[in-house]
Amino acid sequence: MTVRGVRRIIVSVADLDRALALYRDVLGLGEKYRAGDVAMLGDPEVMLHRRPPTPGLAGVAASFVVDDVDAVTAAAEKAGATVIDPPADQPWGERQAVLTDVDGHVFCLVS
Repeated sequence: MTVRGVRRIIVSVADLDRALALYRDVLGLGEKYRAGDVAMLGDPEVMLHRRPPTPGLAGVAASFVVDDVDAVTAAAEKAGATVIDPPADQPWGERQAVLTDVDGHVFCLVS
């Protein structure tokens, strides 16, 4: 048995509307549907699930490809994200910023 790909990333959020302001409005992940405590975005899918979040810096972090890491980092901060590592060129050839979302989950922006 082998893994054939990633279906979705599930992010626990305290406030669905506040999380959508970052993931949908700033990161541009298209909203596929919203029902009750769940909103499904993008492809591969990012599911925002309203339930008590358990944030941490040592967990799994999603990396989102963006056109302009610096601009999206600034917009993400305005939407409530916190910058851990500001945009910088990395030795592996990407420009990357590391942030936490409004619930404290780590995510990366890369180009």
